[in-house]
Amino acid sequence: MPATTRPAGGLAALTAGLTLMAGLTLTACDTTTTATPDATAPPCRTAALTWTLSLLDGDGDGDGDGRGGDRSGARLTAVNKGSGACLFAGYPGLEIHNGKADGIEGAGAGRPSAVALPGHATVTVDLRYTRRGTPGAGTWCVRQHEAAVTAPHDTHGTVVPVTDAHGKAALLDACGETIAMAPPRRAGAGA
Repeated sequence: MPATTRPAGGLAALTAGLTLMAGLTLTACDTTTTATPDATAPPCRTAALTWTLSLLDGDGDGDGDGRGGDRSGARLTAVNKGSGACLFAGYPGLEIHNGKADGIEGAGAGRPSAVALPGHATVTVDLRYTRRGTPGAGTWCVRQHEAAVTAPHDTHGTVVPVTDAHGKAALLDACGETIAMAPPRRAGAGA
């Protein structure tokens, strides 16, 4: 008969205690996640969202005065048009081109957390770019009144007009190869 090894009294209690603590730790960690029924929602699709691209901080006025320092800002917003939830899981696609010539794409760092987007809720992505005329901006620039966007993991895009902070038509005048994207976040009511 093979011999089995069983922990002796004190060691058995220690092992049981560690097992209990590990179970509590896992349970505690599990309760901090935001697992909701929305986390099982289907991915958001480009066509199921209403998109806007708004310049911030007086950008798009065309005066080239460099207000706001070396970097300028914009905000890409998507509103879930439907009544059902969808999951905005990653960075959206963003491309701005001068015809078939120079182009700039949006790029984010890392893997952002998925955003559960109930019906009629809004997700925003803040953008930072180098404005034309900024010292060191270089010559790889686009000046455009629209951008092509896609929802994360979708292949069908749409064209979105660029507006100023007041909703009037504007031009995005950016230089470099990328526009920096902040992680997507759910906007509060009325945003």
